[in-house]
Order: sequence, then C-alpha cells, then structure tokens
Amino acid sequence: MSKVLAGRYELLERIGEGGMSVVYKAKDKLLNRFVAIKILKPEFINDHKFIDSFRRESQAAASMSHPTLVNL
Repeated sequence: MSKVLAGRYELLERIGEGGMSVVYKAKDKLLNRFVAIKILKPEFINDHKFIDSFRRESQAAASMSHPTLVNL
C-alpha cells in the first residue's frame, strides 16, 4: 500500500477498524514522523449525520491535552 493523502501523509498499513472508520499507520512526509490516520468508511461518505459525528469526535480529541495522551 502506498497512497499519499494531501500530498503529505503516506499510508503504510491498516492498523485498526471501528464502526465508522479505518485507522492506518502513515508517514508524515513533511515532519518526517509516523502518525495514525483515521478515515471514514466509504458507506458513510454521503451520510451527513455520520460526517458531523466524525468531525465532532476529531475536534474533541484534538482539544485534549495530557502527558499520557498522544497529540492530534
């Protein structure tokens, strides 16, 4: 697998899956570090309710800050 998102994130391998999304290990080509990329499953791309929920979850996670949590 070698797909690049936004010209920056190279997807390397699938590492997990939930009800709404799939998580991939990726390489941030700009900052030269490994990251996790969470991508909404194709069956939900036209469901605005799921997209709004996905966005809220991402924003809530990004606003958290604690020494035991990874940065988003």
